[in-house]
Amino acid sequence: MITQLQPLPDDWQRALAVVAHPDDLEYGCSAAVAAWTDAGREVTYVLATRGEAGIATLDPATCGPLREREQRASAAVVGVGTVEFLDHRDGVIEYGLALRRDIAAAIRRHRPELVVTLNHRDTWGGAAWNTPDHVAVGRATLDAAADAGNRWIFPDLAEQGLEPWNGVRRVAVAGSSSPTHAVDATPGLERAVRSLLEHRSYIEALTDLDPEVYARDFLAETTTAAGKRFGGIPAVAFEVFDR
Repeated sequence: MITQLQPLPDDWQRALAVVAHPDDLEYGCSAAVAAWTDAGREVTYVLATRGEAGIATLDPATCGPLREREQRASAAVVGVGTVEFLDHRDGVIEYGLALRRDIAAAIRRHRPELVVTLNHRDTWGGAAWNTPDHVAVGRATLDAAADAGNRWIFPDLAEQGLEPWNGVRRVAVAGSSSPTHAVDATPGLERAVRSLLEHRSYIEALTDLDPEVYARDFLAETTTAAGKRFGGIPAVAFEVFDR
């Protein structure tokens, strides 16, 4: 018997999405983001890196600014106007206090009720190995949701005017092999395709397929798979951790 996914609670107004690289959100949950911004909710993106090590044929000095531009354009398609970069090094992000502090600072700065991140586990459903960057950022984001509310962790942040924020109600992890909740992808699916297509340089380096065919097929497959546990409608699935 397949356990059905529950609707993601909508008792929030501000969300902060924290991931490692440009395109992480577009492969994971931008259809949900489009639906949220349509409903008048505020969503901000924070990326640990600029994805500068992501294209083998481009040196990092060229690749980083290119992927930053693509990410900003991609976010705008789904109604996200604020995109921040923490400037950790792509490919070698280290889980630890520096990363937790940077993410906790972002949470205090933006004061979200919902925090979104990407799969923090070692594998994608046991079938493919996850990257160290995804694991580090996902795990640090889960930890930073608590760090942000504790005055005695990273006290220097308060000295800089970033007062503790204990208002994060839940953390939603996209791309999890153990999802618990979902969001209807139907209203935002077309914009999700266009949002992923803004990462054209990355897609063209990744596959010989036509970029639009690639983006449309990928998102149709993932949202259809999640929808089998969400009343048969296309969906974006999340593993939700309440706080």
